[in-house]
Amino acid sequence: MRITVFGAGAIGGYLAAKLAIAGQVDLSIVARGAHLEAINANGLRLIEDGNETVARVRAASRAEELGVQDYVVLALKAHSLAPALDRIAPLLGKGTAVVTMQN
Repeated sequence: MRITVFGAGAIGGYLAAKLAIAGQVDLSIVARGAHLEAINANGLRLIEDGNETVARVRAASRAEELGVQDYVVLALKAHSLAPALDRIAPLLGKGTAVVTMQN
C-alpha cells in the first residue's frame, strides 16, 4: 500500500511518524524548506509521553518524485489547499483515495 502525506506540519508530521513507526506501508511525505531538510537529515522525531522515537520517511519536495499513490493524505491548512492542487495531481490515479486532515 502506497501512502503519501502531503504537508509536513504538526498534523502531517505526526501522522507520517505514526504510520512509519507502525510499518507495513510504503510511506512518503511531501515537505518543503527546512522541514524537508530536517526530515531527510534526521527523520521525523516524535516525542510522546516523554519517549522519543525517530521515524525514517522518504521525503520529497515534489509529488512527481513519488508517483501515483493508493492513498494521499492532505495535511495542509485550509487556505493552502487551492494553491497546492496542481502539485498534488501527480499522486492521483484512478483508484487513489484522498483523505483530508485540515485545520
